[in-house]
Amino acid sequence: MSTNQDKRPSPDELLARIQKEERSETHGRLKVILGFAAGVGKSFSMLNEAHRRKEERGQDVVIGFIETHRRPDTEAQIGDLEVVPRKRIEYKGTTFEEMDTEAVIARHPRWVIVDELAHTNVPGSKNEKRYQDVQEILNAGINVLSAMNVQHLESLNDNVAQITGVRVRETVPDWVLAEADEVVTVDITPRALINRLQRGDIYAPDKVPQALSNFFTEGNLSALREIALREVASEVDRTVKDYQTSKYIRQPWQTHERIMVCISPDKLSGRLLRRGWRIAHRLRGDIVAVYVPVGKPTLEQQAVLENDFALANRLDIRVDRTEGSKIAEALADYALKNHVTQIVIGHSGRSKWEELWRGSIINDLIRLVRGIDVLVVANSVEAE
Repeated sequence: MSTNQDKRPSPDELLARIQKEERSETHGRLKVILGFAAGVGKSFSMLNEAHRRKEERGQDVVIGFIETHRRPDTEAQIGDLEVVPRKRIEYKGTTFEEMDTEAVIARHPRWVIVDELAHTNVPGSKNEKRYQDVQEILNAGINVLSAMNVQHLESLNDNVAQITGVRVRETVPDWVLAEADEVVTVDITPRALINRLQRGDIYAPDKVPQALSNFFTEGNLSALREIALREVASEVDRTVKDYQTSKYIRQPWQTHERIMVCISPDKLSGRLLRRGWRIAHRLRGDIVAVYVPVGKPTLEQQAVLENDFALANRLDIRVDRTEGSKIAEALADYALKNHVTQIVIGHSGRSKWEELWRGSIINDLIRLVRGIDVLVVANSVEAE
């Protein structure tokens, strides 16, 4: 049962909320369109949104930098949008064009389009990376609409290299995407993207055969698409959690099933792990196994845990431990903080007299997690 004390924010939560409110008053908003490969339609989507903001909402929108790759449809989409002239920089006898960040800030529109967030600026530029230019623009109170492909996220660099065989050289720190106010994806099936490539809508015809035999295989694109969709789903999940935190909402919202299996060092939990896995698989939800260590485990308890950990590993179930002097309170606290929607726990091994003396973990847990379904699984009649 929630109490007034439960709803009262901690000093850290209050400070974070105040800082976020102060930041929102002076800081621009960042919206990122995330794709999984060239040609999915990121630039086209940015330009389309820019026209909607200008024509339907009357907002002041300019283009700070757009890379059309000479695609006719994308170039036509620029239309009458104002383009801030690029800065020309000489490097080793060659002239390069980069976004003129100072000119964008001086123009001070309400929204600016900045394409290719992961781009590395030519030496001689004020900032090494374009995302650093974007930070300056945001700090000036200007909203930014940008785009990037998921393979440019720093934390995914090794994963992408393993999947595609291509090491991405230009990366963006994950905190940049995490601090974005909005992240959306442009989704297209791998087969449709390959059709675009074969029609010459992405690269010049002479580059298509090489692209099809290397990066643009259906397997590569399917894997990258899944990664991009997961990133956006994770962003949505973070947004919901931030809202719940700001409104001091402790009770989980069942937007996505999260199954928590309670394992114990006192008895094998194989039956619980298998039941939890089946529930999560059927509901396409997440699953985690949680245990509360109480004191130093005996050799027998250690053997039980190792057996459970091995089964959890075979079922691809993450195992977490959470500390607490009272098992029910520790489990309830974990479930509430991690927005668990269903708890799977076994019948108590305590006798009636032990429950009268020490209390019932199951009864205490049910009382503490109102709003979360608790499934009490009968003890197996067969050896685990």
